[in-house]
Amino acid sequence: MIDVITEIIIHANTEEVAAFAADPGNAPQWYINIKAVEWQTLKPLQQGSRIAFKAKFLGRELSYVYEITEFVPGEKLVMQTADGPFPMKTTYAWQKINNTTTKMTLRNQGNPSGFSKWITPFMRAAMKRANKKDLKLLQSILEKNQPS
Repeated sequence: MIDVITEIIIHANTEEVAAFAADPGNAPQWYINIKAVEWQTLKPLQQGSRIAFKAKFLGRELSYVYEITEFVPGEKLVMQTADGPFPMKTTYAWQKINNTTTKMTLRNQGNPSGFSKWITPFMRAAMKRANKKDLKLLQSILEKNQPS
């Protein structure tokens, strides 16, 4: 079982952080491993939306489809693989600290099977490292857009 939780403080308002992070089209800008995103359902993002991702992780090309299972704008986004190499659930949560500061939590939960099951401890560590880099990149993008 994989359960990786990563958090970061972003000096930008919660609505801005949530809107940017929840937009699948922005994923390749802040997820280092995501190379392409394609909507399989009509926009806007809502429960039931399906988005196909192409990524590279641990040296392997991955294609998977996430389905949005819960979406509360500005608060929470939960998506689960509808199709992919192994079942994964990703949760974004945004907590307002004050008018110019947001705590974002990124959680990945999954149950690798087959070959992936044997490398679960390595995958967990690699995912934690990647998530930290992704959130730092998101932080730098959003903080750069703030008025001085």
